[in-house]
Amino acid sequence: MKKWLLMIALFIIGVLLTGCGQNEKENDLFAQIKEKGELKIGTEGTYPPFTFHDETGELTGFDVEIAKEVAKRLGVKPVFVETQWDAMFAGLDAKRFDMIANQVGIRPDRQEKYDFSDPYITSAAVLVVHKENQQLKSFDDLKGKKAAQSMTSNYADLARSYGAEVVGVEGFNQAIELLNSKRVDATINDKLSVLDFLKQKPDAPIQIVATHDDASQSGLMFRKGSDTLVEAVNKALKEMMEDGTYAKISEKWFGEDVSK
Repeated sequence: MKKWLLMIALFIIGVLLTGCGQNEKENDLFAQIKEKGELKIGTEGTYPPFTFHDETGELTGFDVEIAKEVAKRLGVKPVFVETQWDAMFAGLDAKRFDMIANQVGIRPDRQEKYDFSDPYITSAAVLVVHKENQQLKSFDDLKGKKAAQSMTSNYADLARSYGAEVVGVEGFNQAIELLNSKRVDATINDKLSVLDFLKQKPDAPIQIVATHDDASQSGLMFRKGSDTLVEAVNKALKEMMEDGTYAKISEKWFGEDVSK
């Protein structure tokens, strides 16, 4: 009788332990990804130089290369799910993908609902002038000068705060055209956009003369509760930065390390 009771007790314990193991696995997103052998990544595919299609139709870009390298270090295959930006967060909520790689800014309102990796992109507003301009060297020098800006942008507000006369433009390219022709004295824009432009057109007669103190940071984004996956991704990003892989990818797309 005692033997039978012992066997029953051991059977029940085994069932309970198996159930606990299954529950743990169900709550461990990284374990599920490892078992499937693939990491599903949400991205736009229409946002150069971060995520876009090249002339051959292949999905490429800075974020795409970073995500591919992360997946490689996790030992899984990267599977990109292209989604419009307006539907990106909803797609993550609906579990269409496990992670978003799309230069998503780390902001308090987003952190309330989502998990982020450690920052892997840092960008700030920069002051851009013509290469022949020797008078403008800082944001304080903008007082009384003409700055080409989109009228309702944060950069226009920043230019006004330094006393500049804002000349309205439709976008970055038009601002650069006015600057090239010396019809304005400066423009303020996102550092990464300017670096990408200079990468594509190194002979353009413009230069960055100052970087604003306020910088924004971007991270890979996850659903809340993705702790094990976030931890693994952070480890991969750290290793990439330590062994020079990140710098190599960054310099390819921007000409410098954009993590700092």
